[in-house]
Amino acid sequence: MVDGGDNQELDLIKAAVGGDSSAFGVLYDRYQAMIYRFVMIKVGRREEAEDITHQVFLSAWQSVGTYRHKGFPFSSWLYRIARNQIIDHYRAGANRKGEVSIEKTDPESFAAAVDYAGNVAAKIELETVRAAVARLKPDYQDVIILRFVEDMSLKESAVALGKSEGAVKLLQHRAVRELKKALAGDPSLSFDIQ
Repeated sequence: MVDGGDNQELDLIKAAVGGDSSAFGVLYDRYQAMIYRFVMIKVGRREEAEDITHQVFLSAWQSVGTYRHKGFPFSSWLYRIARNQIIDHYRAGANRKGEVSIEKTDPESFAAAVDYAGNVAAKIELETVRAAVARLKPDYQDVIILRFVEDMSLKESAVALGKSEGAVKLLQHRAVRELKKALAGDPSLSFDIQ
């Protein structure tokens, strides 16, 4: 993620805003895997995740001319587009119940950056946490994924979710509380989520 001091990234963003497709292509290469992982966690099916990720970047390319850097990472803007695309996907009837099918997501997608090197107990814990997250409301899932899976700052998460930092803090507090309740049913887990 960009901390605002990455001049090379800012130059790429300016070029993309100016219509340079190769600069946008570099940004696509940089962020595609992160956005895909976020979408995959939310929709749970590879084909749908690929289609939605494609739509995210198509939408981003079509509206990049209106992008204004406000001190937040470019990824926050992309996550916001992704979140809106996922909402549109579910509104369109892809899932008539309106529930996220995170339980069908490959556990490795949920923690792609973590190498458990065959640690079966850790994989079981990951699966249990993933299942617990699946039972949360979509807004709670979003904040848990952005803050703890994608490791976004509070400020970045607020931009991605289109909420104030205070609202995200409250949402995170409630999401963590609900996640703890969901995990409380499994005594083999001892997490200290804050």
